[in-house]
Amino acid sequence: MVNYLLSIFGSELRSVTRSAAVLAAAGILADILSLFRDRLLAADFGASRALDIYYASFRIPDLIYTVSLFFAASTALIPTLLEKFSENNKEAEKFFGNIFSLFFVGTVFMVIAAYFLMPVLMPYFTPGFSVAEQETAINLARILLLSPLLLGLSNLVSSVVQSFRRFYVYAASPLFYNLGIIIGILFLMPKYGLYGIVWGVILGALMHLAIQLPTVFSLGFSITPRLPRISADVIGSLKLSFPRTLGLSLNQIVISVITAMASTMGAGAVSVFNFAANLQSVPLSVIGLSYSVSAFPTMAALYVKNGTKDFLDHFSLALRHIIFWSLPATVLFIVLRAQIVRVVLGAGAFSWLDTRLTAAALLLFSLSILSQGLLMLYIRAFYASGHTYLPVVMNLFSSIVSVASAWWLLNLFKNSLQFRDLFLTLLRVGDISEGGVLVLPLALSLSSVINLFLLAMYFRRTFEIRDISSKIGRSLRDSVVSSAALGVVVYYSLKILARFFDLDTFMGIFAQGFFAGIFGIIFGAIILAFLKNQEFSEFYDAFRDRFWKRLFVVTTEPEKLP
Repeated sequence: MVNYLLSIFGSELRSVTRSAAVLAAAGILADILSLFRDRLLAADFGASRALDIYYASFRIPDLIYTVSLFFAASTALIPTLLEKFSENNKEAEKFFGNIFSLFFVGTVFMVIAAYFLMPVLMPYFTPGFSVAEQETAINLARILLLSPLLLGLSNLVSSVVQSFRRFYVYAASPLFYNLGIIIGILFLMPKYGLYGIVWGVILGALMHLAIQLPTVFSLGFSITPRLPRISADVIGSLKLSFPRTLGLSLNQIVISVITAMASTMGAGAVSVFNFAANLQSVPLSVIGLSYSVSAFPTMAALYVKNGTKDFLDHFSLALRHIIFWSLPATVLFIVLRAQIVRVVLGAGAFSWLDTRLTAAALLLFSLSILSQGLLMLYIRAFYASGHTYLPVVMNLFSSIVSVASAWWLLNLFKNSLQFRDLFLTLLRVGDISEGGVLVLPLALSLSSVINLFLLAMYFRRTFEIRDISSKIGRSLRDSVVSSAALGVVVYYSLKILARFFDLDTFMGIFAQGFFAGIFGIIFGAIILAFLKNQEFSEFYDAFRDRFWKRLFVVTTEPEKLP
């Protein structure tokens, strides 16, 4: 049995649809674990200052992890590994060893520096915390400094895993990360409090790395630190990774600024923001991340081998499927937001006030499910084609928009009674004075839409895409029509089902939301079938004829990539 599982983890997936299906299935399982993790946290702490401290303690370690991707960004390593393996296996393994050693030295240096500078840095990330609260955040963040080292190593080895299309093991790693955190909450937190949870995070990061190592070793790679050799290939990879790292660092800086703003809005504001962001991340990881990750190696290989035509065809396929899934997911999350929050988080110390604020924040975050999912694909498409700096410029502009709009909206909320009343009334939280935190997800959603618009515009200018524009237009039209119908059916189903279920119980809320969602999905699928939607047909065929019959066929591992 163990050998069978290892052989599945080591098997290769080539089809973008099947690869995305595997990543999506594992993403769903990982998201279930992450939702269970958040439910445990909500039940124990609610939206409280203690949980604010926990979330804020991640900011500096997360920023270091992002900077460490300068050495370990898969978007830079995968194209180089593909090129190396097409020439010589040994040269590819040597290149990986040099990159690994550079990452190890650089990240260890940053971790040590951050450990000693933490008391100086933390007040800038948590200006609304008291001195005692900042001290706790400092201690937690020092423990969490182990996570960028472990997760950065895991990201590094995942570049090999993705290059060889070993998506089973790549998809399994987030499951173990969330499992480690859950172990920390259940078994360590009762004795050690918040410190037990962060040690669970470290355990999860360790398992995230460990699950991928057997596959990497079986492919002939080593992760033994050594004196790195700065070759032309290494310099080239670092040049490719620099803009990606800069772009991701900008995202982390934006989140850190937003967290700092939220820390000044009273106890629980940081928690509400993070709870809603985590809920929105479910469709993003299942849809946008799954398709963009599974498409990236093939897009890179096709661009190197055949130029733009096949590359654009593959890009179009992934883009159409992201639209196909993201629009109905957006509608479902908006209409069912209250049911989602109550089912996932509504336990223990998580109050009705916390529920209403988190549901309103989730609505605003959900407005950007499609734009953020497509951004993941567009960025990887630019990287696959060697256009690395343009996404950074666009990201820099959208980051400035994010911070500026958050600052402007927050000041408007504080100083304009008319705006505050209208804003909170539209979100159905007009009686909650602590609603200022809701301007933050609105600012982030607006900036992601602007970022997508700019990237899409420059993508059209960079590549000739007239042949695929009509397909994308039809896909968008079909998805809008079916999603709108889905939303109407779900909305009225909720009203009808409210007469039959006890909405004061977990099972009643779950049943109401579940059946309303199912009714809407069925009706939306009927609309897509009636419209003869291409993505619906592709998914149906893959599910019926290929997914169940071939998904678990174990293939032999090639000695090198074709």
